[in-house]
Amino acid sequence: MTREPFVAIVNPHAGNGRCGQRAPQVIAELATHGLEIEAHYTRAPGEATRIAAELAANGKRRFIAVGGDGTSFEVLNGVAPWLALAPDAPGGRISLGFLPLGTGNSFLRDFGAGDTKSAIAALVQGRTRPCDVVRLEHDTGTLHYLNLLSLGFVTDICSLTNRHFKPLGASGYVLGVLATLAKLSSRAVRMRADDGAPRDQSMVFVCVCNSRFTGGRMMMAPSADTSDGMADVVVCDMDRLTLITTFPKIFQGRHVHHPGVSTSRIRRLEFLETEPLDMMIDGELVRHIPKRLDVRPAALDVLV
Repeated sequence: MTREPFVAIVNPHAGNGRCGQRAPQVIAELATHGLEIEAHYTRAPGEATRIAAELAANGKRRFIAVGGDGTSFEVLNGVAPWLALAPDAPGGRISLGFLPLGTGNSFLRDFGAGDTKSAIAALVQGRTRPCDVVRLEHDTGTLHYLNLLSLGFVTDICSLTNRHFKPLGASGYVLGVLATLAKLSSRAVRMRADDGAPRDQSMVFVCVCNSRFTGGRMMMAPSADTSDGMADVVVCDMDRLTLITTFPKIFQGRHVHHPGVSTSRIRRLEFLETEPLDMMIDGELVRHIPKRLDVRPAALDVLV
């Protein structure tokens, strides 16, 4: 039985343009292993979502995100209406592979080196595993993600890094951290986890994580598991000096042992906010009033 071709959605601008230069060669390499690839190149932000949605509506189910975390985020949101929890879903389950040719590829680090060689091997060998997807309802719609959602300091880092340091890769995130520390501030976020009571959470940052890593090699949520049906919430509230001395521990995940950091595991999280908040979701910056977040267990098959 002939297998359905993969649809590769390529962001040629990812990785400061390196993705556009490398993608044809990497896709050609996949073809030498007998994989049939239908490639689509994007030209503007948001186009990967539109392309993925149109193709999924026409019955396509096997996708490859070619770029960085932002490309994967766009493709995921394009196919989101066709994500299915049942293994025998009508039309088949959506599967998503990755060719990490962008700046940040944090999600893949949960499954190994997160490099192109490993990603190619996963596609060639058909190494598929179920993966949870996190859905965020906000004031104007819905977003889905695989990696993490952040509020506060981490979002500020992402904003500054994207504007000034993104071409430097993982090192750029470190520079973003140092520059953002100069204007560090704490604020309260009102939330309710699962069936608990509402609480005002004082924080420098909050991260709701499906996978472990962010910013390349920062192990934000060392206990996160992409297939356990839960998200890990990491809350940090500390002053500037404490954060400076604690930050290096994030590369080994040891920051969670500091008394200024609390962790919990949730299936649902309700945000009791009335004003728009800046959020970083899988490396992409958005501004919305967050309403409700919930984990969709095993909604997607990933090739990793």
